[in-house]
Order: sequence, then C-alpha cells, then structure tokens
Amino acid sequence: MPSETCAPDQHPCRHGRTEGGCAECRVRLVSVCAALTGDELDELEGLSRHVAFDARQTLFSQDEEAIAVFNITEGAVRLSRLLPDGRRHVMGFALIGDFLGLALPERQTVTAEALSPVAVCRFERRAFLDLVTRKPHLLQRLHERAGYELGLAQDQMMLLGRRGAEEKVASFLLGLRERYARIGLTSVTLELPMGRQDIADHLGLTIETVSRTLSRFDREKVILIVPGGVRLLDLGRLKRLAG
Repeated sequence: MPSETCAPDQHPCRHGRTEGGCAECRVRLVSVCAALTGDELDELEGLSRHVAFDARQTLFSQDEEAIAVFNITEGAVRLSRLLPDGRRHVMGFALIGDFLGLALPERQTVTAEALSPVAVCRFERRAFLDLVTRKPHLLQRLHERAGYELGLAQDQMMLLGRRGAEEKVASFLLGLRERYARIGLTSVTLELPMGRQDIADHLGLTIETVSRTLSRFDREKVILIVPGGVRLLDLGRLKRLAG
C-alpha cells in the first residue's frame, strides 16, 4: 500500500516540503501550479495530501473509478493499457511535474505503476476540478498541458509508425532527453528508470530487439551504456538515426 506521509487530520500537508509549502515546492515551476498566486497556492495546498509509493506499486488501475488527481513530485511512472487480446501496451512514462487523472472519463483508461520510489501530491478529483473552474488561469494552464500531452501522444503514434528499430530507439532516447530538459534535468547521463521490456512494449518491439539496438549503439559509440541509463555521445548521429 502507498504510504500517506501525513495523518488525515493534518491540513495542509507539508511533509517533504520546505516551510513555504507549495510556494517553495521544487517542481511547482514545471507544473500547472506555476499559474497560481501565493494565496491560490495555499488553497491548493489545503486540498493536497503527500503520498509516497515504492517501486512497482500501483497508483491506480485501468477501469477503476477516477477519484483522484496526482501531481508527480519525485520519480517516474509507467502508464500501460491491457489490450483485449491480453497484451500489454505501454502508453508512456510520466515524469516530475506531470499530472495524472485529469482525463474526462469517469474511469481510468490506463494503469499507473511506479518505476522507482515515487512521491505525489494527491487531490480529490472533484475538489480539484471545482478549484479549476474557479481559476481561469489554472484552466488555461491545464489546456496548455493537455496540448503538450497530445503532442506526446502524436509522437508515440509516429514512433509506432516508424519501420526500423534503430529509428524507434533513437527517437525514444532523444524524446526522453527533451522531456528531461523541459523540467531542468540536464545530466550527462540520460536516466532510464524503465526497463528494456517497458521500452519494447512502448515502441512495439521485442525486448531482444531493444537490447540488440542499444548494444549496437554502444559499440558504435553513439551512446555509452552506464548503470541506470545511457550517455549520449554522438547527438548528431542519433538524430540522423531517428530520421
């Protein structure tokens, strides 16, 4: 079970944050919360609960009632869907600053699982949406976020439409690099919290093909495989491979 780091009667929750709470949250500026003023942040914080998940724990499951909204403040989450024929497709990966649970359906369309230790701010969905309706600038920020997520979905469709494994894997690595840069993570090492099977299920490949492709990139000094991720040694070549 996830660990609720503050007792239910503590209001608002400041666990794992500075004394400034939401106003000094380290992910606020890369999330939709950036649209809010100080007083509005206090109101938002009053709705939040800080929840921690261990790696492989489930935030929510496909087809369960959508009763909560989650803002990821630490870690990475796998979003997958079970297909009618029993196969699993990894729809994508949620990172720091991403909001989950904002879709219109009353039931979750994917399963969200922690790839690493994950921390989230959890909001009751009805209360959060009520706040949104009273804050047009927050609604605008959510619309912008929806546009960004639509772009990610279109990128995923393009990835699946590519013919070669090299194109798919190169595009995946470059796309992840861009997402990390967007939230201020510009380390020399590109962290890969997801396993190769996850990457394969995301790209429509086999795990053997993903492993062979990464190993080939490593041998050709396009990347360097290191514990926990890869280093991108030849960005120009990687971009050419991505087409």
